[in-house]
Amino acid sequence: MIRKIPLGGVLLIVGGILTIVGFVAYAQENATLNLVGFFYGVPILLGGLALRAAELAPVPYTQMPSAAVIALRAQATQTQTQVRKDVTRYRYGQEAHLDDTLERLGLSPNDTQRPVLEGLHEEQREGAYTLVLEFDSPYVSFEKWQEKQAKIETFFGPGIAAEVSQPAEKKSLWR
Repeated sequence: MIRKIPLGGVLLIVGGILTIVGFVAYAQENATLNLVGFFYGVPILLGGLALRAAELAPVPYTQMPSAAVIALRAQATQTQTQVRKDVTRYRYGQEAHLDDTLERLGLSPNDTQRPVLEGLHEEQREGAYTLVLEFDSPYVSFEKWQEKQAKIETFFGPGIAAEVSQPAEKKSLWR
């Protein structure tokens, strides 16, 4: 649950409250609270602003997992679990989710043409756990995704089968 709370927002609230307390204490000539407000409040407020500027929001679930799929998470590989946890939490200092991974796979020609992870969902296929990542990929062709399918399997493997498909909305998906 804590992974879903933006740290930048928390620091903005705490820093803002402490700074306001500092200003009120200054107006009332209360030196102790004044120092706390200014020496702690302002830096925390600035830290919150910096984190907010570098914040990358979590990727939303396009379908919420059923109880059966949640039970199947025990079958997920360590890599699948790490990817799911990383993309569904706030990140700081990154341009996009899985940006380094896409670059290593040769699917990110540059920052402006990088595929964007728009959603994910978990499902059960043939009794096995499946993690589906949904990318908007207008600059990387579907054929290029298909060429990289074997590399995706080895990069995220062992023990996974990657599938690349293109839904009707013309988005590139890899599973």
